[in-house]
Amino acid sequence: MAASGPQTGYAPVNGLNMYYEVHGQGQPLLLLHGAFMMVEALGAILPALARSRQVIAPELQGHGHTADTDRPLTYEQLADDAAGLLRHLEFEEADVYGYSLGGGAAVQLAIRHPDLVRKLVVASATYNSGGFHPEVLSTIETLSPELFEGSPWLDDYQKAAPNPDHFPVLVEKIKQLDLSTQDWPAESIQRIDAPTLVIIGDSDGTRPEHAVEMFRLLGGGVFGDIAGLPKSQLAILPGTSHLGMLGRTAWLVPMITEFLDGPIPEAS
Repeated sequence: MAASGPQTGYAPVNGLNMYYEVHGQGQPLLLLHGAFMMVEALGAILPALARSRQVIAPELQGHGHTADTDRPLTYEQLADDAAGLLRHLEFEEADVYGYSLGGGAAVQLAIRHPDLVRKLVVASATYNSGGFHPEVLSTIETLSPELFEGSPWLDDYQKAAPNPDHFPVLVEKIKQLDLSTQDWPAESIQRIDAPTLVIIGDSDGTRPEHAVEMFRLLGGGVFGDIAGLPKSQLAILPGTSHLGMLGRTAWLVPMITEFLDGPIPEAS
């Protein structure tokens, strides 16, 4: 039955009352947003992808309509929350797209809950702290709630959050997450079974060398005419910064759709 609008709701997951939206019909696709974002901030990519699939878009701990808890933000916990949502909604598996903060959560989802992830798209994310340009971490050190005054991130938060005055706590938790040493073993990336599309901008916060490293760990970096195409793929978008990735819908949607619609290679 065609729906006139998105299904919305709250799911009791790991002590959270997690807000989510479900758009469209078809193969399920979990969309995980970046730091300080809510579903609306995903922009045009959500409705574009929902034309051909069922898009599940939650708001992560402390973001948007989802109230925070006393626990810190970690990629592992965000992944467990995403897994809990999929199970609450009775999805046996889903494709997963994660951007920035959501990209790190998506990687951990594939590591910690491999049975839930059919294919994985990781945009503008890292698997260790060395993956960032040094300027990224020095900029994060300067973040303060005052810097967000008049920004859409703060405006959206204050309109949606159960506790609109909680934004300074979210800023501090994001800083603690980003400035903590991220050191996921290469072996954990190599063990990801889901075919993965790694995407960054050529002027992203993630170093191009790091994206190539991740691609190689996922089986890429071979001479495809001889070895055959690997199950994972790499895309570096020209003239694209970290935030600029959000405006690349016209490039991303065909790329993501073709990757997700392609056959899953047989296990070797």
